Amino acid sequence: MYETANVSDDVDLTAFRRAEKKYKLYYEQNSKFSKKKTKLPKPIDLSELLDFSLISQNFNKNGVLPDGIRVTEADSPVFCIENRPGFYFIPGALSLEEQCKWIKESLMSFPQPPNRTNHNVIYGPIADLIDSAKVNKVLVQEDPTSETKWKFYDNDDEEDIANAKRTSCKSVLASVLLRKLRWSTLGLQFDWSKRNYDVSLPHKNIPDALCQLAKTHAGIGMPGGEEFRPEAAIVNYFGLGDTLGGHVDDMEADWSKPIVSMSLGCKAIFLLGGKSKEDPPHAMYLRSGDVVLMAGEARECFHGVPRIFTDEENAEIDTLTSELSLQSGHFFADYIKTSRININIRQVF
Repeated sequence: MYETANVSDDVDLTAFRRAEKKYKLYYEQNSKFSKKKTKLPKPIDLSELLDFSLISQNFNKNGVLPDGIRVTEADSPVFCIENRPGFYFIPGALSLEEQCKWIKESLMSFPQPPNRTNHNVIYGPIADLIDSAKVNKVLVQEDPTSETKWKFYDNDDEEDIANAKRTSCKSVLASVLLRKLRWSTLGLQFDWSKRNYDVSLPHKNIPDALCQLAKTHAGIGMPGGEEFRPEAAIVNYFGLGDTLGGHVDDMEADWSKPIVSMSLGCKAIFLLGGKSKEDPPHAMYLRSGDVVLMAGEARECFHGVPRIFTDEENAEIDTLTSELSLQSGHFFADYIKTSRININIRQVF
């Protein structure tokens, strides 16, 4: 049923890279006898993935845990992996209401200037991207000699758009830009080109409610009973086929302080490796509402997201999309049906 990796092709790969390759989304063509050349996801063996939602259910029912897994708080279970000290998994930590709130904030507020996004390099700061996408506006480059002078037009402003195109200006639909949004930064701004925090860049503070949520969940991973100080956050946006390669978050001053990571939207596979990419990683599901902490030694571990599930059968967000539709109409629900958002909050200094 499942395809196995070609041993000769994988022999030179690290253990982490082999796992990334194993769980990544690949396609196969439909039957050659079919008239429709549709692409179908290649089936993969998911039997070895840790499922902390199921582990939590079994623990609450009969107190049994799988080998290598332990629990730190029985009343509200927080799970650990014995050979990855400093890693904490809190399944279903966010209520449905909290999930809806932070999905909407991630799309409406977090990409707003002066917060920076991946679009800044090409288009400069873009205000009100989601509102522009809702009414199908077009972002037009007004000055072909400038990389930053762009303006939104209504899609029916045919004369203005045509005039811009006659001067060789570029244009792009706001809805396309929204789907190509990959990250935004809150609080202290991270400079991706220099790989450091640039305290001189203007920024908005992390919302108080998000700070308090991060502090609440960070407590178990803080050394010596200290209080977590949320100073920066990176919001990652994933669409169909998107991945996050194996990496270590190492730009903060004190690695004993946890990174608090919140999952929203479609279910994903998360890989937690060791301090070397040669260490075989643990693969696990991340669902909407799960919270992960990486503190202490776990801060030195490679980790990544090789796959998200956007198909209706595996995404596991029917309840979430129904609630979003009831609260705010179909726009947010339609977006998250094929997307995942991750908010990770850090203490920088």
